[in-house]
Amino acid sequence: MRRLPSLGFSLLSLGMFVLSAAGAEREFRGAWVATVFNLDWPSRPGLPPAMQQAQLRALLDRAAELHLNAILLQVRPASDALYASRLEPWSQFLSGETGVSPGYDPLAFAIGEAHARGLELHAWVNPFRAAISTTQRLPENHVAKKHPEWVRRFGKQLWIDPGDPDARQYVIDVISDLVGRYNVDGLHLDDYFYPYPLRAGESTFPDESTWQRFGRSSGLSRAEWRRQNINDFVHTLYDTVKALKPRARVGISPFGIWRPGVPSTIRAGVDSYGQLFADSRKWLAQGWVDYLAPQLYWSIEPSEQSFPVLLDWWRAQSHGKPIWPGIATERIGSKRPAREIVKQIELTRRGTSSPGQIHWSMKALMRDQGGIDELLRRGPYAEKAELPAR
Repeated sequence: MRRLPSLGFSLLSLGMFVLSAAGAEREFRGAWVATVFNLDWPSRPGLPPAMQQAQLRALLDRAAELHLNAILLQVRPASDALYASRLEPWSQFLSGETGVSPGYDPLAFAIGEAHARGLELHAWVNPFRAAISTTQRLPENHVAKKHPEWVRRFGKQLWIDPGDPDARQYVIDVISDLVGRYNVDGLHLDDYFYPYPLRAGESTFPDESTWQRFGRSSGLSRAEWRRQNINDFVHTLYDTVKALKPRARVGISPFGIWRPGVPSTIRAGVDSYGQLFADSRKWLAQGWVDYLAPQLYWSIEPSEQSFPVLLDWWRAQSHGKPIWPGIATERIGSKRPAREIVKQIELTRRGTSSPGQIHWSMKALMRDQGGIDELLRRGPYAEKAELPAR
C-alpha cells in the first residue's frame, strides 16, 4: 500500500492549500443534499412552504459562501417527486404523506435560488427504489399501484425490477419528463441499481419471474443478464438526457470499491460488480457518463481501504472522463479530523486537468462539523472556481 506523509497541518501547509486552490481555476465543488428520511432538507416533513424555502435558502447561502459551485439535490428518493411530476406522486418527505402537494414546486424554487447564487443545480434521482417501506400508504398514481407486475418486495422496501424492459423504460420516461421541463444543469444517479444485499455475501433479489421471461433465453448467466439490464438502462439514459439537453452533465456515484481485492490491498463486504450488478468501468469505457463520483468515504491511511489508492485506481479506469470522488465530510470526528478532508481535496487536484469532489453531505457543512468550514474558507476553497468545461 502506498504510504503518504503525516497529516501535520501548519500555517505553512495551509498557505500551500491556498496556492493550490488559486491554481484550481476549474474545479467541480459539489455537495449532496439528501431528502430521503429528511437527512439534509427539509428538516422534517410537513413544514409550511415558507419554512422549507427559508431552510433551502440558508443551505444555498452556505454553499455559495464556501465557494462551492454545484448542488446535487435529491428529487426522486423512491418513485416519488420533489417537483411537479406528470407521472409520479409528491414525496412524503415534503408534506408527510405521499401524494400531497407541498404548496409550491421545490425543484423550480431550488433551480432559481441556486442559479441566483452562481450554483449549478443537478437533479439527483434514485432509479429503481419504489418505496422506502412496504407498509407505506401509496396513492393510485404510484408505480406500485399502476404496475404491480414491475415491483418486487425486498426486505422492508419495494423495488422496481430492472429486468423488465418496460419497467426500465418507465424510469427513463420519468427522467425525460424531469429533464425536459426543468432547467437543471445535470442528472445524477446514486449507487442503488439492484439493491444492496440484505445479508453480507448474498444477492437474492426476487426476480425469478422476470428471469424466466427475459433472461433465461438470453444466453447469459443470471449475473451477466442483470448487469446487462443496468448497462442498457445507463446507456439509454445517457442518450436520452443528451438528446433533450446536450449541455446537462450526466453523472453516477457508484459504491467506492468496484470489487473486493481491486486493487489488491482493498477489502470490502460488498461486491458492486457482482451484487449490485453495476459495471461502472464499462460506463466509463463506453462514454455513457460525463463524470463518475465513486463514494470514497475512507481515510487516507487505513489498513484495508485507502482513499488515495482507490482514487488512483478509479482514475486509471476513466478513459478521459472526470473522476470527482465523494468525500465523507460527515465522518469528521475524533478519528477523522477536519484537516483530513482538506488533504483529500488536495489529493483530488493532483495529476488531473479536471479536478473535483463532492461532499457527503451538505448537513456537515451546515453545522461546520469539526471546524471544516473555516478550513475550507482559508484553504482549498479560499478562491472561487469556475466549473470544468462541458
